[in-house]
Amino acid sequence: MEQNYTKVNLDEWNRGKLFKNYIDNMRIVMSLTADIDVTKLIEFTKNSGLKFYPSMIWSVSKVVNAHDEFKYSWDKDGNLIKWDFISPSYTDFHKEDENFTKLVTVFSDDLFEFHNRFMVDKEQNKYKRAFVENQPSNFFDVSCLPWIKYKHFDVHVFDEGVFLAPVITWGKYEMEQGKYLMPLTMNIHHAVADGFHLSRFFIEVQELINSLPYKKNKAL
Repeated sequence: MEQNYTKVNLDEWNRGKLFKNYIDNMRIVMSLTADIDVTKLIEFTKNSGLKFYPSMIWSVSKVVNAHDEFKYSWDKDGNLIKWDFISPSYTDFHKEDENFTKLVTVFSDDLFEFHNRFMVDKEQNKYKRAFVENQPSNFFDVSCLPWIKYKHFDVHVFDEGVFLAPVITWGKYEMEQGKYLMPLTMNIHHAVADGFHLSRFFIEVQELINSLPYKKNKAL
């Protein structure tokens, strides 16, 4: 399900000159990792019968879609565009053969609706490997390394330096001083975002998780 977009006029866009300078002269991708407290998200998913992975995907997707800087791309003619919304393109790892399926679940502002879509997509594609065909163009990239709590992780997109969508990764969460902390990483092109926008992403993901209904579970 691919949605509408708006063509961007660089002369009218308040970031137009910055964007053009970075694209023409200095193609930079910024990467930042920060620890996120996911204690409330773990508890909320347990109490709600949800899985952590799609719930975390929804959390970052909701914040990504709240800000224009993460929704820029190119149309087929090479024009800069801004999507109405973008959906997560994520990996479904298969332990049995250490391979994965890469697919997109259409974003919903509602966690439960998105979780249902995720589970349906996962089931329908469980025997496929690598990239599922005919995926929408309005996507950003998500992956997870649940086996290790890392300090930093960087993904290099080896295109011509014009991939504008976020690349988001997280690692293993571990208990530290009574909280479950998890490393979260975002890579984003400097042409569309600055350190302020990058930092705001982490702040708002934490705020979103903190806003979830929370009842302490002694089993945690």
